[in-house]
Amino acid sequence: MSRNARVERNTRETQIQVTLDLDGAPGATSGAATGHGFLDHLLEQVVRHGRLDLGVKAVGDLHIDVHHLAEDTGIVLGQAVAKALGDRTGIERYGSSFVPMDETLAHVVLDLSGRPHISFEPGALSGEPGGFGAYHLRELLRGFANHAGATLHVRLLAADETHHACEAIMKAFARALRDATRVTHEGLPSTKGLL
Repeated sequence: MSRNARVERNTRETQIQVTLDLDGAPGATSGAATGHGFLDHLLEQVVRHGRLDLGVKAVGDLHIDVHHLAEDTGIVLGQAVAKALGDRTGIERYGSSFVPMDETLAHVVLDLSGRPHISFEPGALSGEPGGFGAYHLRELLRGFANHAGATLHVRLLAADETHHACEAIMKAFARALRDATRVTHEGLPSTKGLL
């Protein structure tokens, strides 16, 4: 069973292309080129720690702000995951990961339930490395949750520095996504018979 997808989204604000293979090791198509260095850095965490083949090419109106690029990248990533999962038969469905990074501790819990929801608690983070802060990360993950049909809980349990906090959250997100998308049985992981 092939679990890959290619999704494009073109608006007046952004043009984004995502290729994804949930079962592919990071390979020739992996990597991020969004025109925003810190966003690329965060997406590369998804490739490395999610152990998937993900390519993101994007152009956005960065002369205005990184907001549109962050949100729309999350939207397209979510659409790609939903497309690659198909009817979600056999997936583990749930994923959870704690990730420490020096003084930082992040916890992400993911349910590929088909019901979009995000709870994002970054604490009192301030600062925007490369012009990218906790607000932008929330918009990236909100776009993902809404379009992947995922319930996503993000908790920052300890942090002093925004760069480490955002990076730890993305690593935890990647590991939770890897676990939730694993094929571990034959049926749907729901008593309703539908996700």
